[in-house]
Amino acid sequence: MIFFRVSVRDQRLGANVGSAQGPTGLGKYLMRSPTGEVIFGGETKHFWDLRAPWLEPLRGPNGLDLSRLKKDIQPWQERRSAEYMTHAPLASLNFVGGVATEINAINYVSLRSWLATSHFVIGFFLFVGHLWHAGRARAAAAGFEKGIDRDFEPVLSMTPLN
Repeated sequence: MIFFRVSVRDQRLGANVGSAQGPTGLGKYLMRSPTGEVIFGGETKHFWDLRAPWLEPLRGPNGLDLSRLKKDIQPWQERRSAEYMTHAPLASLNFVGGVATEINAINYVSLRSWLATSHFVIGFFLFVGHLWHAGRARAAAAGFEKGIDRDFEPVLSMTPLN
């Protein structure tokens, strides 16, 4: 799971996974569930009730054991957790392109997201244009719009083509 790999990476960089808070005020790495169990935090969790072979050795009597998370993570657990990493389905509207094989993978907007957004925006302006045109047509039919004075159109003084 990505939250596990992120917490391992940040711990190596010096983060205190037991007390770090994110911008929302939730625990960035760890927090307590409503039952009091220590779980992966609100900013990083995906499946806090996960039972996985690489995660079970890190559990204590009250959920995840902080001392084990700080000292006992083995390389095989980190490798195995990568197999559980989740992402949005390929080409879904919130998919950011490419399967995340690295924890620092670059995010980019997929073609499907660009197309969906651009068609929505263009459709919106087309709809607004129809409303605008309907209003102008009603006003012209009622005599409120003067419009262009057609008496001085250059085409009126031209000879017919055939």
